[in-house]
Amino acid sequence: MELTPSAHVDSFCRDNLPAPADRPEFRFTLPELAYPPKLNCAVELLRGSIGRFGADRPCLLTDTETWSYADLDRRSDQVAQVLVRDFGVVPGNRVLLRGPNNPWLVAAWFAVLETGAVPVTTMPLLRAREIDDLVELTRPRLIITDHRFTADLAHVALPVVTYGADGPDDLAAQAGGVREPFAAVDTAGDDVALLAPTSGTTGKPKATMHFHRDVLATTDTFARYVLKPVADDVFTGTPPIGFTFGLGGLVLFPLRFGASTLLLEKASPEELADAVERHHVTVLFTAPTAYKALLSSGKAAALSKLRRCVSAGEHLPVSTWEDFHTATGIKIINGIGGTEMLHIFVSAADDDIRPGSTGRAVPGFEATVLDDAGRPVPDGTPGRLAVKGPTGCRYLADSRQKNYVDNGWNLTGDTYVRDADGYFWYRARNDDMIVSSGYNIAGPEVEQALLAHPDVLEAAVVAAPDPARGTIVHAFVHLRPGAVEDAAALQAFVKQAIAPYKYPRAIDFVTELPKTPSGKIQHYRLRELVAARNRQQ
Repeated sequence: MELTPSAHVDSFCRDNLPAPADRPEFRFTLPELAYPPKLNCAVELLRGSIGRFGADRPCLLTDTETWSYADLDRRSDQVAQVLVRDFGVVPGNRVLLRGPNNPWLVAAWFAVLETGAVPVTTMPLLRAREIDDLVELTRPRLIITDHRFTADLAHVALPVVTYGADGPDDLAAQAGGVREPFAAVDTAGDDVALLAPTSGTTGKPKATMHFHRDVLATTDTFARYVLKPVADDVFTGTPPIGFTFGLGGLVLFPLRFGASTLLLEKASPEELADAVERHHVTVLFTAPTAYKALLSSGKAAALSKLRRCVSAGEHLPVSTWEDFHTATGIKIINGIGGTEMLHIFVSAADDDIRPGSTGRAVPGFEATVLDDAGRPVPDGTPGRLAVKGPTGCRYLADSRQKNYVDNGWNLTGDTYVRDADGYFWYRARNDDMIVSSGYNIAGPEVEQALLAHPDVLEAAVVAAPDPARGTIVHAFVHLRPGAVEDAAALQAFVKQAIAPYKYPRAIDFVTELPKTPSGKIQHYRLRELVAARNRQQ
């Protein structure tokens, strides 16, 4: 498919799209997916919804304030003016966003898109080295961050503007003096709208490139046909907006359908349940481990107002689904998505749910199971999950594009079985990614963090089963002679080197690691050891 003329003055994103032969095959099989050539997804999500549902409807909620749709529109306009006037942002520039889930982060996200620039959504817990990698990869013009998350940015040679603090330099103060509306840039539907970072199995970050039409496609496939929101819904959840799972569930889906969203910066299971009850939340997005923790907290009664619960990020065990249904009467909507695909593409809701199954291909998508040669396997046979639809993987200038896209199919890195009725059943990950409590953690990245400790000679990391988190990071560490076996010290060291959620929750100290004759560590033998221990428990 030929790209339409771009509105980007800065051509960085277009210049770094994958080669045409390496791009996935896109399919637009639903009438809602016939988007116009000119499209700014921020305008459609915000001003389009204002036109359909009204400007005074509640939009962004916290425990202390409520922003209407008009409030978000005005403040995002003001921020957009500041970005252009004070920082010279032009269409196509990248702007890195960093902060917990709160209204000003959402306002900044919309403002960047209105200017025709490209938000780079990041996790607030990333450390300096991880931020450096993203800055080098995406080359942003500036960074917008919550004022509480500047410590790892002091060394970055970029303008940094903060929000949420007092003072004349705060973004809210600068924006507050702007009175005139902002004329949003008329971007192309196939201009890049966002760069969504994701961990590679090697620990080297990748950035997935999604168009303006892709952003809307997630709302007009999974949200419209499976989730089925209504304007009176109140959304909330635990995934950060820096994850595409959180971006969709807490921003894109509610705003597309005129609903409101409760933004929680952080919440324990008990606090989450209380917030759901206090704000009469009806739609909840979180990971399988969080649903299990909600039940363990004894707060099932607080969830009575929920009508929709969505689980993704890791496999949802049938026992968790059944226990949650028994306690609440709610049928969790399971799904698989991914940063590469932007959001969920296999799922099922209501009476279409088969507990233990991930579901069927979401309307607008096609999914199948392939063998190692790229051929479809018979139903009932394990193989590689592959998908096509209106969204797909485009890595920013990354040779790993060829690993994810094969003959037009997006290969998710998961082993699945499809049954005769088209339901997909998860078997395992087929790469080195560890999925723990919904977070993707690259084993080699944790190994590199451990190896930076002066007492560590060798380190190997694998996934280990865990009843609370699904899996955890389990490290095997070979220390230098005379070093003290101090797991807590190593864990603290890793937390300072990389995002804290990536640290190894279990550490075995060993005198040697299993290796091939060429000296390569045999991770599979360590996985077998962990599995054997688990069976004995």
